[in-house]
Amino acid sequence: MKKILILTTSTGQGHNQAADSISESFQNAEYEITKLDFLAKNSKFLNDIIVIGYEVLASKFPNFYGWFYNFTDSKMTNRLLRILFFVTRRKVSKSIDKIKPDIIIATHSLSISVISDLKKNGLKTPYILIVTDFKAHYLYVDDYVDAYITGSNYTKQSLIDRNVDPNKIYPIGIPINNRFYTDVTNVRDLKDDEYFNLLLMSGSLGLNTISLVLEELLKNPNKLRITVVCGKNNYLKEKLTKYCNKNQFKNKKLHILGFTKDICYLMDYCDVIISKPGGLTVTESIVKNIPLIIPFAIPGQENENIDFLTKEGYALCIRDLSKINDTLNNLIQNPAELSKIKVKLKSLSSTYSLTKIVDIAEDLINKVKKK
Repeated sequence: MKKILILTTSTGQGHNQAADSISESFQNAEYEITKLDFLAKNSKFLNDIIVIGYEVLASKFPNFYGWFYNFTDSKMTNRLLRILFFVTRRKVSKSIDKIKPDIIIATHSLSISVISDLKKNGLKTPYILIVTDFKAHYLYVDDYVDAYITGSNYTKQSLIDRNVDPNKIYPIGIPINNRFYTDVTNVRDLKDDEYFNLLLMSGSLGLNTISLVLEELLKNPNKLRITVVCGKNNYLKEKLTKYCNKNQFKNKKLHILGFTKDICYLMDYCDVIISKPGGLTVTESIVKNIPLIIPFAIPGQENENIDFLTKEGYALCIRDLSKINDTLNNLIQNPAELSKIKVKLKSLSSTYSLTKIVDIAEDLINKVKKK
């Protein structure tokens, strides 16, 4: 039985979700799976700085996070990180010696600071890196990556622009749960055609900006069924629940949820998603062919995701929150516009695959064996 080592981290839940998807694909191909959070398991110091630092900056100081993201978008960053990851690299090397994987797949760019030097010093195991956003930061760029998985040709071009060999890049979609590729139920038969269905999400961090978006949507004159997902932010969920219980809103049906694993089902039910543009959320909406309205984003990679999505006509971005109802009303009153976006999403999603990554891995493994 072939073995795969999947490296992930917990800076947001997207990387772990991608790791779970990869695990399922390779499990179906009868690989022995090992998933490793290479920060949490090997360096509490680095894990606390990077993971907790990301959560605090992204949720409390987004503008500073955006500045830091852009500041570190250079070749020099990976060189500096290799010094910080010295101990982690040694521990991961021991794990690799013990597991003896046939292939290593990572869902976070920081894995380069671990695997690159190991390959430079003789590690022969092929290394695939998942780009979990739609434009590649310089942290993703390294000669020792054997293959890149991206969510679009746009992402592929961003790597080529940074001198990555185009033959290494496979735009087959960011890995997501396979449930998104199928209808969970005949939920469309349950819809109330009188109401336009919105799914309002803020990501796993549950950013507080979502409350401002909801307040605007509740002013909309149309009949709206709004499902709000607050993520792990229990304070936000309680705040919105109290607000909705204390007030009456004409022609509105409201559902306030916390963290849920039923996003797939909720997407089946909705006509439009309103969310920040995280890489996996965007991919899920693409696969489900559900148009996305973006009223807020974490500066940095999510702004770059917006550039891709709006340029290609896959999503609509609201720069002024007070105008969100104008955009929404245009979609409600012009179904043809909604359908046009859906057609574009369907075309992009037709290029996605959860199984091709196994074929790519097999090819790399066979190349190593022939040497």
